[in-house]
Amino acid sequence: MARTRFQLAHELAFFLPVALMAGALLSQYWGGLFPCEMCHWQRWPHYTAIGLAGFAFFLPPPARRLLVVLAALAIATSGAIGVFHAGVEYHWWNGITACASNITGSGGTPQDMLARIMGAPIIRCDVAQWSLFGISLAGFNALFSLGGAATILWLMVQDRRR
Repeated sequence: MARTRFQLAHELAFFLPVALMAGALLSQYWGGLFPCEMCHWQRWPHYTAIGLAGFAFFLPPPARRLLVVLAALAIATSGAIGVFHAGVEYHWWNGITACASNITGSGGTPQDMLARIMGAPIIRCDVAQWSLFGISLAGFNALFSLGGAATILWLMVQDRRR
């Protein structure tokens, strides 16, 4: 049985943020690319979209449609943050955050705490840690998120016209 355009939109609203978050988490935990503060900002809308689209699988069609639209808007929000972050990385405009650090552990002597602070990497929001063809991770998130959100909404409009 062929899937409807809405079913494709729903699956895209769920699997696109899952794939983008899998890539982000793999690059962090396996690739050693620590996220800056704006990187984290881009993740929250994807987590929201995953929850909304995932929950929608268990609801009747009218509520399902609403949650898929909300998931698409969350994905677009992450893309908009990605555009802003990429602009900061390319020095098109100034960012609004300070540098972040990835400090682990707690307690110990003051010397131990100072050693952890001094040994933690400083993650700058205005420096891309990785790029491909001149596009940073924030840039790729912007492209995939905005393109995916537009595709989801287009599929839903096309499904309504049938």
